[in-house]
Amino acid sequence: MIDAGIGTRLLKKFFNEYGISNDSIKSILLTHDHADHVKSVGSLSYELGLPVYSTKKVHQGVRDNYCVRHKVEMSHVRYIEKNRTIVIGDFEVTPFHVPHDSSDNVGFMVTHEGVNFCLITDVGMITNEIKSFIQKANYLVIEANYDEEMLQGGTYPHHLKVRISSENGHLSNRDCGLALAENATPQLRHVWLCHLSEENNHPELARITVEQVLRQHGIIPGKDFKLEILKRKSPTGFYELR
Repeated sequence: MIDAGIGTRLLKKFFNEYGISNDSIKSILLTHDHADHVKSVGSLSYELGLPVYSTKKVHQGVRDNYCVRHKVEMSHVRYIEKNRTIVIGDFEVTPFHVPHDSSDNVGFMVTHEGVNFCLITDVGMITNEIKSFIQKANYLVIEANYDEEMLQGGTYPHHLKVRISSENGHLSNRDCGLALAENATPQLRHVWLCHLSEENNHPELARITVEQVLRQHGIIPGKDFKLEILKRKSPTGFYELR
């Protein structure tokens, strides 16, 4: 499981609706320490006896985060290092640096039987390192957080607009499209756009913007790879990655 930003009751409700047993979850990986990604990690780890893998800075950030009422017990803490692959069960997991204004932030490449799943979210800019992981991915979840015009014309205060659009903020729809257009390979099969802002984006706008950028670079969504938008507040369903 990657990140745990919603309450344990709601998580368990979703698990039950999708027929996921508690025993099927073996560990939790954390990208960074902002509340919407770690709010329930301590509670879930305690209730299900799960180890929690993240960098030392992220673990410290979780301990310091007042939104995390139940902290991760030390017996469940597992430290990871960027660009050092670890084995968790049947998976090889490689964390890598993602620029964001948190204590620390990583993306994950998860490999199983030669299939590469990559997750990149809360990312202010696409670095050369991130590009290299996009180029390896068969399946990719990547942030398309905001539409530039909606953000600049919206009600957010100036300092928040600057923060979101900075190199340590979030990724715009257009920059997400460029990241895909410039780094997608024939091995990329499916892309999900995630972490859309409720105030500064819209699912259809994100889709249209990303598709326009891709088509400008000769990439046809639905033909070269499948493109989907992840919902903000409800589960999307199961996918078989092979």
